[in-house]
Amino acid sequence: AATAAAAPAPEHVLAALRGADAACFDVDSTVCVDEGIDELAAACGAGEAVAAWTAKAMGGSVGFREALAARLSLIEPTEAQLADFLANNPPRLSPGIKELVAALQARGTEVFLVSGGFTQMIRPVSDELGVPHDNIFANTILFHGEGGSAGEEPAGTYAGFDEEAFTSRSGGKAAAVAHIRAARGKQTVLMFGDGATDLEARAEGGADVFIGYGGVVARDVIREGADWFVTSFDPVLEALAS
Repeated sequence: AATAAAAPAPEHVLAALRGADAACFDVDSTVCVDEGIDELAAACGAGEAVAAWTAKAMGGSVGFREALAARLSLIEPTEAQLADFLANNPPRLSPGIKELVAALQARGTEVFLVSGGFTQMIRPVSDELGVPHDNIFANTILFHGEGGSAGEEPAGTYAGFDEEAFTSRSGGKAAAVAHIRAARGKQTVLMFGDGATDLEARAEGGADVFIGYGGVVARDVIREGADWFVTSFDPVLEALAS
């Protein structure tokens, strides 16, 4: 199924695609071919246990925050481990994503990265795509600071995650998209993604149109729920150009 041609875009999707002033992209398994948290876990020796939690979170069978907290406590990355991971694992972008982002930006559509992944791991992706860091809405891993008093955790050790981030909770992508719409004054907002949390972003006040992407993982719930389902970004580029 992953190689099947996409059905033509419905008219309402074409209209939104051509008139959008904001396009929000999920990162893991959409913009990038990897699930960042699984890759980080594997590098830190907690790969299998964390991948099982990711599958549960993606399938929508467990609360997102619960899955996020559980996975991070299994990994417990240090600041040094994260820096080492980033140095040795440059982003692996999905085919055609750079071209699609450039085409949207050329039309005046502002691009945002909205992810349940981590800001620290998404900045290199945004740099490669020419998306400003201010347009990243994701989770941030926290580390203990320098100068802790006796008995406190050593500097650079894992200290949790920013619980204020929109995407640290279930329904967070819809909240992030609604915030982008209101705070940045956007009229027509697209959402691209592969998982249940991306589909949720179409909730009231969220995205107008959800384009499901199955180029890395094709999920039936996304194929059925999306306004348009594609397994490659080429049909989206073609629709923009036509």
